[in-house]
Amino acid sequence: MNKNKYSKKEIFIMIKNIFLVIIGTVILAFGTGVFLFPFDIITGGIAGIAITLNNLIPEFEFLAFKSYDIYVFVVTWGLFLLGLFVLGKSFSLKTLISTIVYSPVFSISVRLVESGVFNNFFDISAQYGEISVLLGSVFGGAFVGVGCAIAFLGGGSTGGTDIIAFVICKWFKRLRSSVVIFIVDVAVVLAGVFVLKDLTLSLLGIASAFICAIVIDKLFLGESQAFIAQIVSDKHEEINQAIISKLDRTTTILEATGGFSKKGKKVVMVSFTMRQYSTLINIVNIIDKTAFVSIHRAHEINGEGWTRPSPDPEKE
Repeated sequence: MNKNKYSKKEIFIMIKNIFLVIIGTVILAFGTGVFLFPFDIITGGIAGIAITLNNLIPEFEFLAFKSYDIYVFVVTWGLFLLGLFVLGKSFSLKTLISTIVYSPVFSISVRLVESGVFNNFFDISAQYGEISVLLGSVFGGAFVGVGCAIAFLGGGSTGGTDIIAFVICKWFKRLRSSVVIFIVDVAVVLAGVFVLKDLTLSLLGIASAFICAIVIDKLFLGESQAFIAQIVSDKHEEINQAIISKLDRTTTILEATGGFSKKGKKVVMVSFTMRQYSTLINIVNIIDKTAFVSIHRAHEINGEGWTRPSPDPEKE
């Protein structure tokens, strides 16, 4: 039996997932380039770094590229290479499509708001004055949220500053990646505050980030607020410890028997939130890229860590 041969259904799923990641990245880059970047609205991520650099360093042009084109390209590919060398191929492959698509679509999108392009159709500031900044914040957050959610549904990752967080967590294993991701994004926003020196834009950036998070929750999760994963791996002990330490989630180890091999297997079962989705996938890929992972949405979860707080070990 040729294990490298994919069935038509598997090929179709792969193509569908790639398509979703591309569409999601295009929407993400469009929303950032048209609604956030022109108004210097910083919500974190690669665009936030580019906006900060664009305001910190005098503008310049190199051939047909402007300074912001170069900033986005260098930061995007720089983070990708960082993830490739530190986190490995299995992680980087999930961000490769977004890395390729994001920079050119962003550059095209920013140029859509330039004066005279499509009769200023995309330039909302040309017609609506000060309210345009508010519109940019709202719709920028919404577009970014939709783009990220679609990319997640395709099984991909938008990479970006999340890579920095995962690299830090690999060096400092006791840190939780969700906390580090939050800290990195806060650091980008704070850097923008000091560079732009505009509290209003900073507050709009925070509001836009909230809108983005709400949209992702609604599109990616629907009405569900949790997932359940079942992971079959020969390295189940390492995966189990990593989930407990990095996701701060308890697990259940199940006994199973392979239907084809008839060999005994261990299954790690864990419930987790949408925000921990990519972290869990990365944990499994880094430890055992051959692991079999099944994930489905949970209609309802009651118990420790969900409907009641986890016990404080110091009080036991």
